[in-house]
Amino acid sequence: MKVHVFNQAGQLVGPVESAPVVKTDAEWRAQLTREQFGIARNKGTEAPYCGTLLDNHLDGVYTCICCGLPLFTSSHKFDSGSGWPSFFQPIAEENVKTHSDRSHGMVRTEILCARCDCHLGHVFDDGPLPTRQRHCVNSESLAFTEMKDVATLADPAGG
Repeated sequence: MKVHVFNQAGQLVGPVESAPVVKTDAEWRAQLTREQFGIARNKGTEAPYCGTLLDNHLDGVYTCICCGLPLFTSSHKFDSGSGWPSFFQPIAEENVKTHSDRSHGMVRTEILCARCDCHLGHVFDDGPLPTRQRHCVNSESLAFTEMKDVATLADPAGG
């Protein structure tokens, strides 16, 4: 698969080849908290207005809690009033994939990490310009790194 990653200089590069991250439930449970596992691996949803990253206004990058793939940036974040961190676009289209979700008697578009299938949340078409998208994401599915520390996210695929 091809994704965008950070190199050792802290620059987003790509698309580059990156192997999918596949682990057993036991391996994911050992890595994640109970809450993170329930949301990221079992397609759960945190309560609105409770996520730790909802009110984060620092400049930085949001990565997958499971595999560290960069997913969103603070420059694409906006206050949607929904109770979850919301972004009008991913850091790179290749890093997020979508899937039709027909659970709970609704038809929605689920968003997942392209590298490890971590459940992120859902995308809706009621966001702001320029995309009109609202990627509504669970805080438990994300890790945040301040822009000054983004070189620490260097991925071997990025050189």
